[in-house]
Amino acid sequence: MVSKNHKKILTKRAYFIPVLGIFSGIFISLVYLNNFRNFKTNQNFNSFTIRNLSQKETNDNTVTLVAVGDVMLGRKVNQQSISKNNFKWAFEKTADFLGSADITLINLEGTLIANCPTTQTGFYFCGDTRHIEGLKFAGVDIANLANNHAYNFGAKGIEETIKLLKDNNISPLGVSGTVYKDINGARFAFLGYNDITLHEPIISWADNKSIESEVKQAARKSDILVVTFHWGIEYSDKPSLRQIELAHLAIDSGADLIIGHHPHWIQTTENYKDKLIVYSLGNFIFDQMWSQKTREGLIGKFVFEDQKITNYELIPILIEDFGQPRLSEDK
Repeated sequence: MVSKNHKKILTKRAYFIPVLGIFSGIFISLVYLNNFRNFKTNQNFNSFTIRNLSQKETNDNTVTLVAVGDVMLGRKVNQQSISKNNFKWAFEKTADFLGSADITLINLEGTLIANCPTTQTGFYFCGDTRHIEGLKFAGVDIANLANNHAYNFGAKGIEETIKLLKDNNISPLGVSGTVYKDINGARFAFLGYNDITLHEPIISWADNKSIESEVKQAARKSDILVVTFHWGIEYSDKPSLRQIELAHLAIDSGADLIIGHHPHWIQTTENYKDKLIVYSLGNFIFDQMWSQKTREGLIGKFVFEDQKITNYELIPILIEDFGQPRLSEDK
């Protein structure tokens, strides 16, 4: 038989247990929320920053890298170039600037193949092989193919594009390991990875273990290592957690500069362990005239000296006429 006093103790415990559970839940929630806030704060996101290169004098050891975002030479860009019989047209207002750098890097969004179908719509991107004239005119040195449109026309399409680039002294990136460039006594290394859609043949996939191993190896063999990623969420002006994870992994493994593309919008930058991450340069040559943000992009100009970035500038561009960018300051 249970005594009255024992019943009172049981009753108190019955009330105490749920109350303890409530306070425990509140405590755990507050700790989680605080950690989440700290995580968000520690990302140190900025809107894009323009640095004035004239603030620092350069010398003979200076190397300048210029990089742009998505260069899509298909659809309306291709159609207009053919109708004008001018495959330099898309680059005419920016070629002088791009060609002034020691190294010029683009993300080539699609393939350049013989018998490319002429169309103004669709999501399989290819351009006439004569667009190689525009790439050479703009002084392109490296064309990244690690993206979700380089395999639109299968192995034949990407292999034809790789050969065309190599035959014209443009290094394809993201398809055959590390690209090295020796400039002014410094060895630059470049790696490109795709993190969008499926893991397709030939194209370097953004697998964490592979990135860590390949970045470490390239860092040991170079003075400066630049890693490009095709990643993120389309039409978003901030990076996803996956972008942050990959960027930090690459820098932790030895990368000096991270350059991103794919979202079609400009995204924020981050300074992580004194290394620069440009999450998305936005579009550069594209026919997405249906919104202001898809017409806007950035040219990244990065100055290296003594094996590190000493200055950089992010220069706004505006796309006109379904595929021809100009510097935003030009009228």
